[in-house]
Amino acid sequence: MNSRTAPNEAATTARLRETALSQVPVGLFINGEWRNASDGRTIAVEDPATGRTLTDVASAAIGDGAAALDAAVAAQTEWAATPPRRRGEILRAAFELLTERSDYFAMLMTLEMGKPLAQAKGEVIYGAEFFRWFSEEAVRIDGRWSTAPDGKTRLLTMRQPVGPTLMITPWNFPLAMGTRKIGPAIAAGCTMVVKPASQTPLTMLALADLLTEVGVPAGVVNVIPTGTSGQVMTPLITDPRLRKLTFTGSTPVGKALVKESADQLLRVSMELGGNAPFLVFDDADLDAAVDGAMLAKMRNMGEACTAANRFLVHESVADEFGRRLTARMEAEVVGPGTHEGVTVGPLIDAKQQNKVTDLVNDATSRGADVLTGGQPGNGPGYFFTPTVLANVPQEANVFREEIFGPVAPITTFSDDDKAVQLANDTEYGLVAYVFTAGLERTIRVAESLEFGMVGINQGIVSNPAAPFGGVKQSGFGREGGPEGINEYVETKYVGINLPSSS
Repeated sequence: MNSRTAPNEAATTARLRETALSQVPVGLFINGEWRNASDGRTIAVEDPATGRTLTDVASAAIGDGAAALDAAVAAQTEWAATPPRRRGEILRAAFELLTERSDYFAMLMTLEMGKPLAQAKGEVIYGAEFFRWFSEEAVRIDGRWSTAPDGKTRLLTMRQPVGPTLMITPWNFPLAMGTRKIGPAIAAGCTMVVKPASQTPLTMLALADLLTEVGVPAGVVNVIPTGTSGQVMTPLITDPRLRKLTFTGSTPVGKALVKESADQLLRVSMELGGNAPFLVFDDADLDAAVDGAMLAKMRNMGEACTAANRFLVHESVADEFGRRLTARMEAEVVGPGTHEGVTVGPLIDAKQQNKVTDLVNDATSRGADVLTGGQPGNGPGYFFTPTVLANVPQEANVFREEIFGPVAPITTFSDDDKAVQLANDTEYGLVAYVFTAGLERTIRVAESLEFGMVGINQGIVSNPAAPFGGVKQSGFGREGGPEGINEYVETKYVGINLPSSS
């Protein structure tokens, strides 16, 4: 593990760290108030770079979850009647204040999740953009007026808020996975209960504090971290007053939540696992492909559902691509995300570190070659060395399971049809990446890939102005773009009879 921190930088970072931890709320946020858990329980929030506890936050019990939903239900009617312009202005103010406090939020994320500060600050900017985007969409929720074909009835169609929503967010993007749910809900006029991941609750608690500061009324946003998620969430999901469930996380958990939601026939949106292929064709610009690979693989230490999971490279350029990618991986600096110059932070916990280790060991036992890395880091924290594997057989687990770590497995293909076949050979369908110089190939391959998103000659596809989401077992529903607000509105049709005047 390498890290280097100048004395002045270290002092500044230490001050920001202490300031962030001293300012962040550590209670439950229900009906506009901070409170302790009803049974007094807490969750220890761990620093994955050291394995030490940062602080303790309140852990919601069943009664706290009920209180949060009570608050959301009570606030729903008035919030839905709030003028769209006002809702948009609140979101715009939240965007501006979040941007202003980017250093504070970035430090919180780095401390509780591990990503380097520069990446954490990038997430703040990205996450804040959902507030700006949906501040502009709030006043564009439209309907239509038309005449029935027989001329006797007028058809009025309106779109109204879905209602109280339960949002369950993951640990890997503690801010952005929240803002892209909260933003459209506020814009549409929905109240909500937010359950952040128990590993990373601090960022969401700080965001709740900020939303109150910019004028979000009591009861509209309620945040309840909990160490007993199933016990607390199930009564909410089965409560007839809840109208929508949105979840970002693993496919197995998503399936269980969908089953739980079935009795209430909740509106459900699921952003689940991925197994993203990264296709490099023989005509690709290899420098651009390697740049894209580093973005698609190494952002967030590979702990992203959009991370490139399988590198499918044409056999004529595979050796050179592997050599260049290895050189770039070896240049990465591994260490605590708060240290200057670090580009790869720790994995979230020991369980994830062990999983990545097992996947690499399985691949090598099946004949894969380690071009670089392949080992967990030494010392405290949950680090893993940036790794490139070549000649990885298709039966290796690393090609079937979501890695969520800094490991790039490479295999080869001989023609376009084989590339598409290998790419589609997964139950997941979130995102695929394609590097090629050919326009006809671009169109043909993009149309053939069974994924909700495709990046052409770029390693990042996420954009607040575009619909994010997958197909197959990567889920359903879309977040972001004009489509994002549709997840939080229902369509109502009103038929108006106009008797003949004759």
